[in-house]
Amino acid sequence: MNPAIGIALLLTVLQVSRGQKVTSLTACLVDQSLRLDCRHENTTSVPIQHEFSLTREKKKHVLHGTWGVPEYTYRARTNFTSRYNIKVLYLANFTTKDEGTYTCELRVSGQPTQSSHQNVSVLRDKLVKCEGINLLAQNTSWLLLLLLSLSLLQATDFISL
Repeated sequence: MNPAIGIALLLTVLQVSRGQKVTSLTACLVDQSLRLDCRHENTTSVPIQHEFSLTREKKKHVLHGTWGVPEYTYRARTNFTSRYNIKVLYLANFTTKDEGTYTCELRVSGQPTQSSHQNVSVLRDKLVKCEGINLLAQNTSWLLLLLLSLSLLQATDFISL
């Protein structure tokens, strides 16, 4: 085998194995919905597959994902969004019957044996409310630009504060 091909293959495998590492899974309450934030590394251009599940009384229930089949009782209650390095699942009408251990599992397409996951134990009485400011803190560049713009506009006497 050509050494260049061997090195390229090794680099591809290393990139794929690092590309889906889950860094955190957090849970909070938005009105009556459970919100799960699954943050992950995104160091690969290969599509990342996901699965959110709930383990309750030693039984796994698939809520949403790109492999496996979500259970019928959860399909109408879930809403999923995905960005560059975060996958967010909302579970509407969250009650004590939905308490248990939630899991976010990621794998790179074409690599079913290599996956990364995180768990979070969720009890309704222990859940904190999601804070709106945390959503702003995820992308603060626009806020910094706004503050800098206000100073510039004030310096040119365009506005007065």
